[in-house]
Amino acid sequence: MKIKNIYIPLLLAVFMAAGILLGSFLNFPEDKRSMLSSAKKTKLNKLMDFIESEYIDDVDADSIVDLTVNSILEKLDPHSVYIAKNEMEAVSQSMKGDFVGIGVNFYMYKDSVAVIKPIHGGPSEKAGIKSGDRILYADNTKLYGRELPNDSLFATLKGERGSALTLTVFRKSENKKFKVNLTRDVVPIKSVDVAVMVDDKTGYIKINRFAETTYDEFHEGLVTLKKQGATTLIIDLRDNGGGYLEKAVDIADDLLEDDLVIVKTKNKKNREDITYASDDGVFEQGKVYVLINENSASASEILAGAIQDNDRGTIVGRRSFGKGLVQREMPLGDGSAVRLTVARYYTPSGRSIQRSYADGEEAYFDDFQKRYENGELYAADSIKVADTLKYKTLRGRTVYGGGGIIPDVFVPLEGEHGDEALLMIMKSGVVSYFVFEQLDAERKAFDGLNKQQVIDKIINTDVYYRSFSKYLSQSGLVLPLQKHKQEIKYYLAAEFVRQLVSEKKYYQMLLKEDSMVKKVLEQ
Repeated sequence: MKIKNIYIPLLLAVFMAAGILLGSFLNFPEDKRSMLSSAKKTKLNKLMDFIESEYIDDVDADSIVDLTVNSILEKLDPHSVYIAKNEMEAVSQSMKGDFVGIGVNFYMYKDSVAVIKPIHGGPSEKAGIKSGDRILYADNTKLYGRELPNDSLFATLKGERGSALTLTVFRKSENKKFKVNLTRDVVPIKSVDVAVMVDDKTGYIKINRFAETTYDEFHEGLVTLKKQGATTLIIDLRDNGGGYLEKAVDIADDLLEDDLVIVKTKNKKNREDITYASDDGVFEQGKVYVLINENSASASEILAGAIQDNDRGTIVGRRSFGKGLVQREMPLGDGSAVRLTVARYYTPSGRSIQRSYADGEEAYFDDFQKRYENGELYAADSIKVADTLKYKTLRGRTVYGGGGIIPDVFVPLEGEHGDEALLMIMKSGVVSYFVFEQLDAERKAFDGLNKQQVIDKIINTDVYYRSFSKYLSQSGLVLPLQKHKQEIKYYLAAEFVRQLVSEKKYYQMLLKEDSMVKKVLEQ
């Protein structure tokens, strides 16, 4: 498959955060009122009973119910969604911020479970599992030489907290097979990727979603950065599709002075709830910059809107997604659930940033391609604003509603027009898998190397660049590599550092070349 300009919007859209679709929701008490009137429920129940008892062929009643619920929700708005019971566990774990398991990052490589890296502090690391190890058996369940789907693998490796598991492991670097006994435990799913200093006064925190643990992770990182001398803070919300609204509120509260408005919500009965900042913020002084892009949605926009409307900091990047709806989750009793839009939220100035969905769900989610085609991702003056939806910030600056948060400082997509797909791939799992396979083939050649030695080993030769080019070609991706040769080498070196040294060192490398971070440091 040759990547041409016409495919780029589609490829970029694949990388959009899945959280945008599910969005943020509030934990209201469960409403005892019926979703449908009694008569209409009776009609649906009669139909289902009739099908089950009389229809000539066997049918899967659950699949019919799923289709019915989805059909109902499709008539509402793009963010009222049904979560099937087979999807609910993964969604819940992501939002909870942890799961019970063995604690490894892995993928199926040549029909075996290859450990990319054990999670720091997790059961596998404590038991001595290392990067490159193959997990052959989990107790007596064979894991290699089979085309096992990921959900089967996860089900095998996860279990009750405190439950014992014996792994049979092959360590290629030592050519030996051995058994490891470990105890399953809680493994965190980080929503804050990193909190790191980018220079002697600027701290950087990357938030990938707003889960139950997000504020605690953010607060811990912020306190650490302050101790390291941070007087300027960069909060990176790029590609953050949302999550729990109240966690975005908690973070805003750490940044805003007492009694400033953080967010307003208004429900069907026009009841308005206003949330104000309290007096115990950790970072109420000092400069704040918030990075957003076209995939920053929902709770990300709440946080960015609170900072912008209160003139607390500077929003940097590109126009955000434009989701101003709040969902409430209702369990349906069989393990599935519905997230129903129950309110709209408004930024402190009173603006709704929800985009119109009058043309249907497909057109709504195709908005990214429209932005690409009209040049908005490359030039600030191509952003369409509604002059009728003007609002004023606390200090009287003009801001606009009706379609996302428009940044104060615009930064276009990185790279030349048409080359975005390559740069997106360089930050994707493709690079991670490539680097793992290179290390798997020659791990001993990297033993004992420090960060700079690893970087020099990758950058000062074309060996890994050529191997990566071949790797992409074999995957069916033909991309303009040559004119980005040095950038590609740098990204490859960063991923080698990530797998061999640390996550923080990886981010410190990428942030040096990040166009939005550079723009902040120029301010």
